[in-house]
Amino acid sequence: MPALRGPAEPAVLKSAGTLWTWTVQRYAPKSPPYLPPPGGFEPFAVGYVELDEGVRVAAVLEVDDLDAIRIGMPLTVRACDGVPRARPTTAAEESS
Repeated sequence: MPALRGPAEPAVLKSAGTLWTWTVQRYAPKSPPYLPPPGGFEPFAVGYVELDEGVRVAAVLEVDDLDAIRIGMPLTVRACDGVPRARPTTAAEESS
């Protein structure tokens, strides 16, 4: 792994990528600091999305069906407060 030899320069990355690996969080984290949502804990998926530039980004996977998640599936990543989010890429987005 190369050593960082000074200040890093910001880089603009595309949001398109593919799922590199993932797991499902099936148990609520310990509280505190975790605060359960009003409806209670729901299992969720997290994974690494490899962007087209080769950078891997950790993200919460916004999917309707946890059983439909597959390594290599196309995803679109967005930055937000906290952990980035990734959702399946639509057919229209893939063709553009």
